[in-house]
Amino acid sequence: MRLPGMSQPFLLAPIAECPPGPPGAQVRLAVLGARGVGKSAMIVRFLTKRFIGDYEPNTGNLYSRLVHLDGDHVAVQIQDTPGCIQVQEDCVQVLDSLSRCVKWAEGFLLVYSITDYSSYQSVQPLYQHIRKVHPDARTPIIIVGNKADLLHARQVQAKEGLQLADELGSLFLEISTSEDSQGVCDVFQYLCKEVSKLQHAGSTDRRRSSIIPRPKSPNMQDLKRRFKQALSSKVK
Repeated sequence: MRLPGMSQPFLLAPIAECPPGPPGAQVRLAVLGARGVGKSAMIVRFLTKRFIGDYEPNTGNLYSRLVHLDGDHVAVQIQDTPGCIQVQEDCVQVLDSLSRCVKWAEGFLLVYSITDYSSYQSVQPLYQHIRKVHPDARTPIIIVGNKADLLHARQVQAKEGLQLADELGSLFLEISTSEDSQGVCDVFQYLCKEVSKLQHAGSTDRRRSSIIPRPKSPNMQDLKRRFKQALSSKVK
């Protein structure tokens, strides 16, 4: 399943720190994947349109920004995560360490590098862990094959990424963070839209469930009949 084409230009207003707001006012995203796949570079590329190639290994930075999205100001929080996912390790133990982040987020990017097959293998365990925490199939998850410009070093074919996404029921896209700023923005923009749709659907469901059904009007004929029966029984 491929990411639908994004024909409209992405409007990125001057990036301002997002002021604290009430719970549920923000779109909360998490970017997960193995070490060195370009998670931090993708986030910075989305927020600033700049590409920075080298990053110190992070311990999980939270980016909170107010962005201009389709004519509206949207408060977006993006959780970067440490690249500690390795298929060779005890995946259950490693994934449990990310449970707090996974529980917090409402939409997910699962990133691998097309030049690192082991990073591709880590996607499915991550996906399964997210689904355990968020069993609702509507929770949006996008699989991203990064570093698509490094074709000479490719270890994961595009058809493998597409096949995995189809098996998991997810969306898939290959991008180059270093060369394609628009592609990176499209991914985040689409994910923000999907999370917003889910939030609105949830608020609508809550409003409907809070409405107390109006009691039925009493049947006057039935009341008269019962009243007559009561009177006749008293007379007897």
